Amino acid sequence: MMPQPADRSAPDHENLSRGDPGRRCVVVTGASSGIGKAAAMAFAHMGWHVIGTGRDTGRCHEAEAEIRSSASGPARIDFLRGDFSEMREVLRVAKDVQALTDDVHVLVNNAGGIRDGCYRTSEGLEATFAANHLAPFLLTRELRPLLERAAGTAAPGMVRVIAVSSSAHRIWPGMRWYDLMMKTAFDANAAYCQAKLANLLFTLELHRRLSDRGIVALAMHPGRVDSNFASHGDETMQAYMAANACAAPEQPARTIVWLATDPGLGGKGGCYFHDLAEEEPAPQALDYLEAEKLWRESDRILAEILETA
Repeated sequence: MMPQPADRSAPDHENLSRGDPGRRCVVVTGASSGIGKAAAMAFAHMGWHVIGTGRDTGRCHEAEAEIRSSASGPARIDFLRGDFSEMREVLRVAKDVQALTDDVHVLVNNAGGIRDGCYRTSEGLEATFAANHLAPFLLTRELRPLLERAAGTAAPGMVRVIAVSSSAHRIWPGMRWYDLMMKTAFDANAAYCQAKLANLLFTLELHRRLSDRGIVALAMHPGRVDSNFASHGDETMQAYMAANACAAPEQPARTIVWLATDPGLGGKGGCYFHDLAEEEPAPQALDYLEAEKLWRESDRILAEILETA
């Protein structure tokens, strides 16, 4: 059965089929362009059930058609639209994923980006921190039962949560606990660097909490990529991207697929990778106390926002 259009507000629960037995399922956020779309196309070519997400309805439709055309065998491609700076939309997308499949073998938290200024969401969050950290934190939390169900039948270590972070985490010395939303002294690039550090701390704590459930948490740095990443960034960021050589999205997508499928990486939970190789992150990304504190603080922030959801 063909999936519903990408801009639906909710799936048709009676008509959607559940996950196909024996077919691995991957959820790729930010799959309407760039790295996410390239990764989704690679998984589709491998015959996986691909569930992609995107923010823009038009790009979602176009990406779905491209990804479907690259699929191996009968296509099982689903696309969901949602703005990941809004936590209630993340919740809705999670529920839509739960309506599409019983098992998620790989979750690629790729959606995010940089902004050119301070934007507050309808929920009172700073948009960069919301989209880059709180959204993947919440989506992972909501999809945990599907990840654990997949881990119950998959080969050991073959259920993975992959964070697309950045080397920008090296620039930021530590989480600004007194002002995570940067309500004072806001700087767009600093907000992005802090969010990318949060990705690595989240991966560290996710590994600590879920490794005994058969779920492997990994993080990667994609490098400079020829995509629309900087389209919402300030002039400094756009000039930096324009002045430097950028890789095609397929290059970091190859690393994402490797992280998702290589059996040898099952024992590398909590680690950080770039271009098909492990790298040592900055020391501030390896602090287990900070990672646990970020988890607790993220839970607290989300509880305040979603208590009426």
